[in-house]
Amino acid sequence: MHFDGGVMLADYRRYTRHKQVFLCFLIVGLVLAVMSSISVGAVAISLPDLFAVLTNNAPSRRLELIVYSIRLPQTLTAVVAGAGLAGAGTVMQSVLRNPLASPFTLGISHAAAFGAALSVMVLGSGTMGSALGDAVSITSPVLTLASAFAFAMGTACLITFIARTRGASPEVMVLTGVALGALFTAGTMLLQFFADDVQLAAMVFWTFGDVARTDWSDLVILSVVTAGLLGFHLMNSLNYNAMDVGDETAHGLGVRVARVRLMGMMAASLVTSVIISFVGIIGFIGLVAPHMVRQIIGDDHRFLLPASILAGALILLMSDMAARLVLLPHVLPVSIFTAFLGAPVFIGLILRRR
Repeated sequence: MHFDGGVMLADYRRYTRHKQVFLCFLIVGLVLAVMSSISVGAVAISLPDLFAVLTNNAPSRRLELIVYSIRLPQTLTAVVAGAGLAGAGTVMQSVLRNPLASPFTLGISHAAAFGAALSVMVLGSGTMGSALGDAVSITSPVLTLASAFAFAMGTACLITFIARTRGASPEVMVLTGVALGALFTAGTMLLQFFADDVQLAAMVFWTFGDVARTDWSDLVILSVVTAGLLGFHLMNSLNYNAMDVGDETAHGLGVRVARVRLMGMMAASLVTSVIISFVGIIGFIGLVAPHMVRQIIGDDHRFLLPASILAGALILLMSDMAARLVLLPHVLPVSIFTAFLGAPVFIGLILRRR
């Protein structure tokens, strides 16, 4: 049999071209969404004024404060949080071979939220206020993240163990995640029961999930950790491709399946813990973004992972803009919009399974 290298190369280029075009489309869309997010709100900022502010030629001190103290941190937080949750969801779906997996559906988000709440209320790693903007201020990020990660990782290990059990279907894992989510939600409610009025109001606001509560120091921690962990996932994209075919095939290709699965779940749980600790629970981004992207460019993680990361950032940013604009001058938490978006998609995925 004769193989034509030129034909194979042409086929490969056709295979990758539309994926690369889609990635470029997402990048352009995200840049435009970032500019729009900074511009819209209770105070509209025109593009000329925005460029003037960004180039240190602000027409007024008021506009400069709005951009640098409110809009820009909120916008970048939405981008980073959406990217991190989407990347975590994509990896969980791959290493668990479960199309319904995500930090929210598996209960990992709720576990991280309980760990963070426990750290803030019991271990004293944060301060609380009665307003939405200062509901919870993290004074000891290391302690808060360690507590959130400990509970998230414990949940992830349990889910991984169940995934390796003979006959464990995707639905069984999701039902386990629902049970664990209910358990940790009950734990959070127990903490709220013993809280005083200010603490109770703060914790209720915090559990809504909102990207408007971070400042620049929070954003730096969030960005560094998320970027590092997403980089780790991108470096393992070929391993995830091999594992999608099956554990035995992956072993034959030299992939250390158990190690890759554990490290992937640890990294996904850690990025989820960081995001939940600073912005609260934001659901369904890790489920919706990978499925939307997979329908367009397929399952090749070399393209699926970066595209899902960009799509997650774009979806959360667009949801945050909608939450800001729908009831002006009132601003809704973004988690409300992601729930409205994700719940129908999740139900549709369940109904499509045979």
